[in-house]
Amino acid sequence: MSSFNERPVALITGGAKRVGAVIARTLHAAGYDLAVHCRHSVAEAEALAAELHAQRADSVLVMQADLADIPALSKLVETTLSRYGRLDALINNASGFYPTPIGEANPAQWNELFASNAQAPFFLAQAALPALRASHGAIVNLVDIYAERAIANHPIYVMAKGALAAMTRTLALDLAPEIRVNGVAPGAVMWPSDGKPYDDQQAMLARTPLGRAGTPEDVASTVLWLLRDAPFVTGQIIRVDGGRSVSI
Repeated sequence: MSSFNERPVALITGGAKRVGAVIARTLHAAGYDLAVHCRHSVAEAEALAAELHAQRADSVLVMQADLADIPALSKLVETTLSRYGRLDALINNASGFYPTPIGEANPAQWNELFASNAQAPFFLAQAALPALRASHGAIVNLVDIYAERAIANHPIYVMAKGALAAMTRTLALDLAPEIRVNGVAPGAVMWPSDGKPYDDQQAMLARTPLGRAGTPEDVASTVLWLLRDAPFVTGQIIRVDGGRSVSI
């Protein structure tokens, strides 16, 4: 194991692009060193690391893994610890998302969506337990308002995010008092990478009291708050949705 890192260390899954990359930049700017996981987006992860290394040398570790590979999960934690000697935060951000209409869904889709959205977060948390206990660290899970409010034709995704929400509550109970476990449930922040129809976007914004889409920075600042500024908060899922969850 390396010499003990003076700065706190955060492991972020799916941290190479989109919301994950903004979380990475936000935590890095707040003084965290990072272990950034990616699956396919190695070039993006390396570019992000180069950008952040220019601000603070040797402050980002890039790791590639398929989160469906359970032995690889403990390896992510081991590699992080061998580099930094500590782990203060686990951010379960990586997420598969696509429709699986009932009547057409298959076990491969079930396995893939549950792997990224529920199974990997659990076994990563389990692998990280000793290090997080030692640092009195925290876990933040990226949930979804759809964990509570169904979205049509996405039953497996909704169930998987529902499992992640339940995991957030139960691990908060089981891992206290040393480790806090919370979630962030974004509303309309970034449209899926395959895009949503424009009419659907407008309808979604019409149901959002604040009248706009959120930004990745809205999510990232909430993650940072939960990690750094909320020492008496655990077992909570913070809705970052512009009020959409309270509208009809």
